[in-house]
Amino acid sequence: MSAISRSTAPYCFLAAIAAVAVVAATSTLKTHKSKTGNAAGNVAERLARKNILSLQPYRCARDDYEEGTLLDANENSLGPTQPRQMSNPLSLERYPSPYQWELKTLYADLRGCKKEQIFVGVGSDEAIDMLFRIFCKPGSDNVITTPPTYGMYSVCANVNDVAIKKVPLTPSFDLRVEAMLKAVDKNTKMIFVCSPGNPTAKSVPSSDVEKLAGAFSGLVVVDEAYVDFAKNGSMTYLTSKYDNIVVLQTLSKAFGLAGIRCGFAIGHPSVIQLMNNVKAPYNLNSLTSERAIKALQSIDVLKSNMSKILHERSRVGAALEALPFVVRVCESDSNFLLFQLKSDARKVYQTMADTFHVVARFRGTEIHCEECIRVTIGKREENDIFLGALEGAWESVVGSTI
Repeated sequence: MSAISRSTAPYCFLAAIAAVAVVAATSTLKTHKSKTGNAAGNVAERLARKNILSLQPYRCARDDYEEGTLLDANENSLGPTQPRQMSNPLSLERYPSPYQWELKTLYADLRGCKKEQIFVGVGSDEAIDMLFRIFCKPGSDNVITTPPTYGMYSVCANVNDVAIKKVPLTPSFDLRVEAMLKAVDKNTKMIFVCSPGNPTAKSVPSSDVEKLAGAFSGLVVVDEAYVDFAKNGSMTYLTSKYDNIVVLQTLSKAFGLAGIRCGFAIGHPSVIQLMNNVKAPYNLNSLTSERAIKALQSIDVLKSNMSKILHERSRVGAALEALPFVVRVCESDSNFLLFQLKSDARKVYQTMADTFHVVARFRGTEIHCEECIRVTIGKREENDIFLGALEGAWESVVGSTI
């Protein structure tokens, strides 16, 4: 599948429709069938709100021309306001590329997909909110979530006036696939699956995602923020098998770039095209783009850091299991551990922060997470400080570490 060239104005509505038509005609992606067995149309046409399908995206001259004497965008050609001795290699007086093809190409190579399948935005949270705006009609549609899970699904649903159907995980943090499908009604537009889960740290089997995608006519959104820590790897390959799977990823976790806010959505080109139509014209700034590109050119550093984190995860997990007041340490496919105390987890969490200045996360209010604390795996010395603080806090709250 070839890239949509600048000369054909990829953010123009007519070009978007043309691109969708080409994909539908030539792509090897399977056409999704509805639950009744009747062949459905293009996934975006089938699911998106009508006003989104008819949207005329924002356009500017830079959509067609990015080189030459640029006097089209009312930029300040004298350059950015900054110390005079400071260089300006990124030409920050200019708007960034609205397409980010270099970044998308590098990420496509990493994840084994096509750049036309990738949306890039301000963290994966922008993609989550955008999926609600594109596919869910306010006051009418609903989505399914599986608590305990990432809180932004509910936040975005509430902001967009979309109802939430909750189908809790099992006590061992597995999906209840049949119950999820039973909860689907004619207004259910998306199912959110967090894998590895937050706060559960547990990966979802790809077979469960396939069952959902095969039986559900809406979108199955797989949030893989922590996937690089997981032994089974990413499910991005499923986006070439099912047109209704969207995979979310981020550079905030394994890549160690939470401060630049860069995330991705990977899915059927028709879905990604609508996301590109709806997004702000220059949603990813030049500084973020540059750091993201450098990160994707430094996979050796990623692998080295991952090895250290996974080693520390094992070491900290073993240390927690050895503590007599720790009831359970959940198996982890993430860069954090969820563990359960005998009692008083909230007080222990607060004492660690207030007295020992070690901040973890109390998760005891979540279903199946009673008396649980979540801790991020840090540097070795940070982890040692945490373990000491945990013992100290327990002794302070309960009176004994035995």
